[in-house]
Formats: sequence, structure tokens, C-alpha cells
Amino acid sequence: MTPKSGFRKPQTAHQAVVVELRRMIREGELAPGSKLVTESLAERLGVSRVPIREALKVLEGEDQVVHIAHRGYFVAEMDIADLEEIQRLRHILESEAVRHAVARTSEEDLQTMRDALAEMEESSDDLARLNAAHRRFHFTLLDASGMPRLTRFIHQLWDWSEVYRSVYHGDDHFRSAAHQDHHRILRAAEKRDADALIELMSAHRMHTVEGLRSVADAKD
Repeated sequence: MTPKSGFRKPQTAHQAVVVELRRMIREGELAPGSKLVTESLAERLGVSRVPIREALKVLEGEDQVVHIAHRGYFVAEMDIADLEEIQRLRHILESEAVRHAVARTSEEDLQTMRDALAEMEESSDDLARLNAAHRRFHFTLLDASGMPRLTRFIHQLWDWSEVYRSVYHGDDHFRSAAHQDHHRILRAAEKRDADALIELMSAHRMHTVEGLRSVADAKD
């Protein structure tokens, strides 16, 4: 029997838990280094412990959580070497996406980016809203490349670094610097200047690494 157009298979319990735990990590509800207690999460999310355990294994495979023998699961802490590797991979893939996107970016896309930037600047006290607008800002440009497989890989790299992004956006100084970067990126997108976009986005990623390195050094 052929499924009806638009049919979407319901999520399993563990898939729903994966989505929710990703959100909690992304939005800072589960802080880096915090212990993930299966029983507490099951009670909080209204599910049994089985889908929690399955979801934690998925997130461990994504490097968003770590398992320590005899101690349990923890939200991954900042590792600057990991972040640098992710940013190098993002540079390669996002540069390719940008080169294909500039000629395809519509005025509607640019307006979406403007609106997302305005929302970021209005959301200083709402990290969840800020992070969602931030992702919309960048992926409106990247999705214009018309290369869905490429952008799927980029989304995965972003997922791996969400724990870092929540820390970065939670700092007033870093957030202000990021807003300045975003304004420059928007102007380059409006000019359809691929070379400038690649340079500006590379600098933006490096600012994140440098900022988070200073946070990590301050903890040592």
C-alpha cells in the first residue's frame, strides 16, 4: 500500500527523547559537565528508562555526551581541540556551499537573514530563541546552495558543537562581537560577494574558538 502524500511516521519514544535532550543541551538547560541521571530524566520527560538509555547512546555517538565507566553519562565538556577540528571541517564545507549559494540567494532569503539577525539582537535574555535565530541566519544562506547533502553534513557539525555555542552566546561580550560579525556577513551576502563571505565566516568561527579558549583557560 502506497503511503499518503505528506505522511510522516511518528517518532519512537527514544527518537523523541534524542530530540529533546539535544534541545536541552543546545539551549544550556543541561550544562557542560553535568551528570545525566537516567531516572531523573525519565521522570522529567515522562518516559521509561529504556528510551533514555537508548537516546544517551545516540548522543554519545554524536560526542554530545560522554560515558565514564562506573560513573555514568555526562554532558560533554569543552575540548578546544575538538572544536578546532569541527571548525576546520565547517570551513571546507561551508566555503563550498557559499560559492554555490551567492548566485542563488534571493531577496526573500536576505530578508529572512535580516529578520533572524534582528531577532538575535532582541533575544539576549532568551538563549533558546537566540540560538534558533542564529541557526536560521546562517542556514538560510547555506541552504540557498541547493546542495541538501552538503548542508546535511554541515548541520551535523553544528549539532556536535551546540554545547560550545550555548556557552559562547551566554557571554555578553562574545555575543556582542558575534552580532558585529553577523552584520558584516549580511552585507557581504547582500553584495553576493563569495570571497568576502568565506573570509568573514572563517573569522567568525575563529572568534568563537578564541573566545571559548579564553573561557577554558580561565577555568584551569
